[in-house]
Amino acid sequence: MSAPRLSAGIILIRHTKNGCFYLVLRAYSYWDFPKGEVEAGEQPLAAAIRETTEETGIEQLEFRWQDEFYETPPYAGGKVARYYIAETQESRVVLGINPELGRPEHHEFRWVSYSEARSLLNDRVRGALQWAQQLSGGNDK
Repeated sequence: MSAPRLSAGIILIRHTKNGCFYLVLRAYSYWDFPKGEVEAGEQPLAAAIRETTEETGIEQLEFRWQDEFYETPPYAGGKVARYYIAETQESRVVLGINPELGRPEHHEFRWVSYSEARSLLNDRVRGALQWAQQLSGGNDK
């Protein structure tokens, strides 16, 4: 049996005077955090940073929780998603063009509250959100 394919991503948190917000991306009807497949020889955290920058244009990332991560149960043929947490002050998102598609792989982005994120994400990704919220002490606005 082969090892599961690993995706790595970042749960981005932005603190404002109006509360704590999470960045979510939509591809078709599916909402998730920025993430992508870990390439051969690449460290998962490096892949998460690369994918986040490629998909959002956000480069200013503060890893207050260093390399702590949350892994989802296997999905989609045995793939596992590993999420890290980073804070950012950047609010501007630029959906990067995927060279294979010739367009962004995501259709929309939103900075949302914890409760809004819970309503958009599926159960598998919602577990990562809950972990991030508990670890970061984010509010439930």
